[in-house]
Amino acid sequence: MKILIAGLGSIGRRHFRNLKSLGENDLILYRTHRSTLSDDELAGVPVETDLNVALAQKPDAVIVSNPTALHLDVAIPAVAAGCAVLLEKPISHHLERVDELLAAQRASGAPVLVAFQFRYHPGIRQVRTWLQDGAIGRPLSARAHWGEFLANWHPWEDYRQSYSARADLGGGVVLTLSHPLDYLRWLLGDVQDLFAFTGKLGDLEMGVEDTAEIVLRFAGGCLGSLHLDYNQQPAAHTLEIIGTQGTLTWDNATGAARCYRAQTNVWEQVDLPQGFERNHLFLDEMRHFLAVARREEQPICLLEDGVRALDMAMAALRSGQSGERVPLSQPLPFRGEEK
Repeated sequence: MKILIAGLGSIGRRHFRNLKSLGENDLILYRTHRSTLSDDELAGVPVETDLNVALAQKPDAVIVSNPTALHLDVAIPAVAAGCAVLLEKPISHHLERVDELLAAQRASGAPVLVAFQFRYHPGIRQVRTWLQDGAIGRPLSARAHWGEFLANWHPWEDYRQSYSARADLGGGVVLTLSHPLDYLRWLLGDVQDLFAFTGKLGDLEMGVEDTAEIVLRFAGGCLGSLHLDYNQQPAAHTLEIIGTQGTLTWDNATGAARCYRAQTNVWEQVDLPQGFERNHLFLDEMRHFLAVARREEQPICLLEDGVRALDMAMAALRSGQSGERVPLSQPLPFRGEEK
């Protein structure tokens, strides 16, 4: 399978290494040579600096891992060319050209997998299984918290130049840490409306928001809250869901998922598989994408899901500026099958 990787920053390099480890060696790189990482590991791999030239080589699949603000510049022509696309999250930094991407997919039928890798986390999958089994009754409220000091993410680069810290590249904590917006919707259903406070509160040198408090009202009646920040030391990423018959929790630090059933007054804990590492999320995602590209599986995170997550992120940013509650648009009129 011929695979084009567009963008060779941190996540692009991870995808490159994982593809190689999975035995995929027919690779093409589309890049602008602005990455701050060494090119040693890329030696011998064909490089194109013109997207049209790269797509003219008819790749079967395209991985879009360039900065957020540039995603659609690659994704739209790749989908129009009929390539399977792994599209990094968030799918863009605004909604302006999303209709063009949706139209390209409808015309070509090309599958798009949005790269929200926490959908592959065993702990979050266990939480979803408990919810589907009714283990805690009807969900009433949910709380997700993710704080992590931005300057510690990539020690090899100046955080101020990273896409996460730059408005022109689609940065800011709401877009960059939008994973919970996706998995909360995956677990609890569509969001009806939300309210947010956002701001630049810490001491990091950047022109985007570093803190957000978002209140969510789900269409099914559940209420949710989400905290995001670029400041917390040590990092913390947790989830709690309270239901009529118990409570579910997940902690990224240990990976464990826990379920308290009111009927038994006992906590049940499911730990990570032995030997689990963070990269396993990305490896499982890549294995799934390769199956999607071979048309063997349907994407578990559809383009529709990516659009909904972006819609929520943009609504949070609008609410943070206006101080008003923002209704979410109606669910998109198409839906694929999950595996």
